[in-house]
Amino acid sequence: MGMSKEAMKLGRREFLFAAGAVGALATAMTTAAAEEAVNVDEMKKVAAVDISTLPRVKQKLVAPPFAPEHEQVATTGPKIVEVEMTIQEKHVEIDDDGTKTWVFAYEGTVPGPLIVCHEGDYVELTLKNPATNLLEHNIDFHSSTGALGGGALTKVLPGEQCVLRWKATKPGVFVYHCAPGDVMIPYHVVQGMNGAVMVLPRDGLKDAAGKPYTYDKVVYIGEQDFYIPRDEKGAYKTYESSADNMADALEVMRGLIPTHVVFNGKKGSMTGDNALKAKVGEKVLFIHAQANRDSRPHLIGGHGDLVWEAGSFNDKPDTNLETWFIRGGSAGAMAYEFRQPGIYAYVNHNLIEAVLLGATAHVVVEGEWNDDLMMQVAKPAPISG
Repeated sequence: MGMSKEAMKLGRREFLFAAGAVGALATAMTTAAAEEAVNVDEMKKVAAVDISTLPRVKQKLVAPPFAPEHEQVATTGPKIVEVEMTIQEKHVEIDDDGTKTWVFAYEGTVPGPLIVCHEGDYVELTLKNPATNLLEHNIDFHSSTGALGGGALTKVLPGEQCVLRWKATKPGVFVYHCAPGDVMIPYHVVQGMNGAVMVLPRDGLKDAAGKPYTYDKVVYIGEQDFYIPRDEKGAYKTYESSADNMADALEVMRGLIPTHVVFNGKKGSMTGDNALKAKVGEKVLFIHAQANRDSRPHLIGGHGDLVWEAGSFNDKPDTNLETWFIRGGSAGAMAYEFRQPGIYAYVNHNLIEAVLLGATAHVVVEGEWNDDLMMQVAKPAPISG
């Protein structure tokens, strides 16, 4: 007698959970040892500070490249910032050729939404994994302290949810990502399951001279590497449901050569009609996150006025950089005041990845042209003399 679709689906889920639990033996042993070390049922706990009197604020998360509403300088004492994210396993298009892949997306976006708080605040996340999903998921906050960044405390099977609270002790920009164990860690990350947190100093950002610095807007960019398997004819393969591509994708991943390197989940997500907007005189804070590979952001036509390359707002920012370095597994921030109108290209300056693989965004800037900064002295004409 044949199995029903429901039974087949259940068996497949069990297989995938088992794959996530076993994976490569050496890696699995390392992961298991780490998780045993943070078994909250067995470890001795230090009494938590009483935060029952702190105000609670619900932060409405928004899709990249935007940031949620926030104060740059905290006007009150520490608070509890409540956020909620629902995980979606969804089939999406990632280039203008119609290539599709399954992504695992916090709150349905790649990257997951930016969370903003201040040093000393508490972030309280409700993480939901709907029963319609197939896989176990969790979240590792690089901005947090303990329990594998919260990863050991947030593993949720389909149909489950959990609540994690962590204290923001270090100001800066940080990556978060899914880390369910062994081979599932890189697999989930390159299926788009990552995002960023910005922890602002309570008194706001400071420039290189230590003076207060305020920005007019935030642009949030998550750089994503995809590894799409091909068929025997070289065409990109498609799969019926999430995780069907796992065996094929792992083989491509082992080659360490991505098929796509894109900003915010898709080639062209921030060019053409989707280009970012700004005005001459506006100060824009760019947050750039890359959960897996190194990147070299560059603003063609501009510079990094202030650059917190390693992400720490405790550190003095570099100034006037042409290109800066984002280490894989980290986020960085750059602030720039636009001085000329026109189209600026924000790229990964591995130009192969920018032009051929998709890591490009455009900023369309309005305003008056300044001939003192640049002017065309002579138009192109036949060479004379």
